[in-house]
Amino acid sequence: MSQDVIRTLAGRCRLGIGCADITPPPDAYHRNWGAALHDAAEGIHRPLRATAMLLQGLEDGPEQLLVALDLGWLRAREMERLLEQVSAGTGVALERLSVVFSHTHSAVNLDLSRIDEPGGDHITPFLERLPGDIVEAAEKARSAVRPVDLTFARGCCGLAMHRDYRDEERQVFVCGPNPGGPADDAVWVMRAADLSGETLAYLVNYACHPTTLAWENRLISPDYIGGMRELVEETTGVPCMYLLGASGDLGPRDGFTGDTVVADRNGRRLGYAALEAIESMPQPGTEMRYVEPVISGATLGIWEHRPFAPERLEAVQIFRFAQLQIDLPFKEMKSREELEADLEMWREKEDAARREEHTLDVRDCRARIERVRRALGRLEGLPPSGRATYCPQLWQLGEGVLVAVGGEPYNLFQRALREGFPDVPILIAELSNRPHSYILPVDQCGRGHYQDEISTLAPGSLELIIDVIGAQLREWGLG
Repeated sequence: MSQDVIRTLAGRCRLGIGCADITPPPDAYHRNWGAALHDAAEGIHRPLRATAMLLQGLEDGPEQLLVALDLGWLRAREMERLLEQVSAGTGVALERLSVVFSHTHSAVNLDLSRIDEPGGDHITPFLERLPGDIVEAAEKARSAVRPVDLTFARGCCGLAMHRDYRDEERQVFVCGPNPGGPADDAVWVMRAADLSGETLAYLVNYACHPTTLAWENRLISPDYIGGMRELVEETTGVPCMYLLGASGDLGPRDGFTGDTVVADRNGRRLGYAALEAIESMPQPGTEMRYVEPVISGATLGIWEHRPFAPERLEAVQIFRFAQLQIDLPFKEMKSREELEADLEMWREKEDAARREEHTLDVRDCRARIERVRRALGRLEGLPPSGRATYCPQLWQLGEGVLVAVGGEPYNLFQRALREGFPDVPILIAELSNRPHSYILPVDQCGRGHYQDEISTLAPGSLELIIDVIGAQLREWGLG
């Protein structure tokens, strides 16, 4: 039987958006790459931003706050403090607050153990200022809250590639483009427009590690996100919020460079893909309906954009929130004593390489030291119970769903959810609230991947997270 409607995936709620500049000083501590031979940045490529989106159901209800930061990551202790300060400053309950990271690897490194390093004197002032900057963005969002029509559209972008490459000659896995692995080209865009039809903001969701810029880059940068955002905002004239999807095993084809031109080009690739999805959207609150045939050289079928029928309006106005709790075990890891011994060993090797002026050996030793320091940081943030409480946050926005999760799940996470609910636009934001490192599928654990080496959760965690979130979506009647 013929279908006489081309559905627009839609929602309706109350929403506001606000932004604040969070660009650090140009000489801030910048050591995000083990292979880097510098510590302090030497300039700014593009500014960094905090974007806040405040959400409510049409009947008001509790405020929900989603904050996206152009930063890489925070350690557990600093993250807990930030969440508490933002909650206190905005009045939004902790369980209804999600702070996510773009995960650029070219922002300021905010590890408080680095304050004595070159540029490290900027770390504490930045962390002290950041909650206020976020509250400023949230207050702008609050003052702009109004009823909106949400429209969801899917685009495609080939920027991301699988990045678990097997070097057969050396019999090791390396973290870099793997042409034979699965990638994910889905770009989801959400438009928010007021009830008069004026567009207020776009949200772009895509899964690709922001690792265009690497150890040779010495500039503070949002990576490809900056170029994408500039293109979308200049074209549409409204703010663009970016959410990084599940990209534990995805990265750009052209990456690991010091050339900001490449980062901007990668950003434009994603930006044009987002704009294609934007241009496909009909007017807010409308869908295409078949009207009648017209006799011409052929008998033509005429379709028109029509407002949603009353039964559709009921569905698009659904607004739900859930914060889940999943008990997950940690895997076995090196002890603090073992890691401190490793740290001392690599420092001695670095000193020897410097004396002999072996630059590449110095670089490799610094990289090993960086790995060990990060491992010590992860160990510090783990609870003594040996188990993690993993708290995904889910919002049903009419016919769409937004899922915010901690850590860096492999891309299987979002593919599995989207394949399980093919008629639902599911937007995924990783690196939400509490750090949990990489989360790999069972069949990728124990194979020698870098991501597995630094992960903290036991094998099977990813599959359990998928199952629990899927069960919640089915409970909402979306399956």
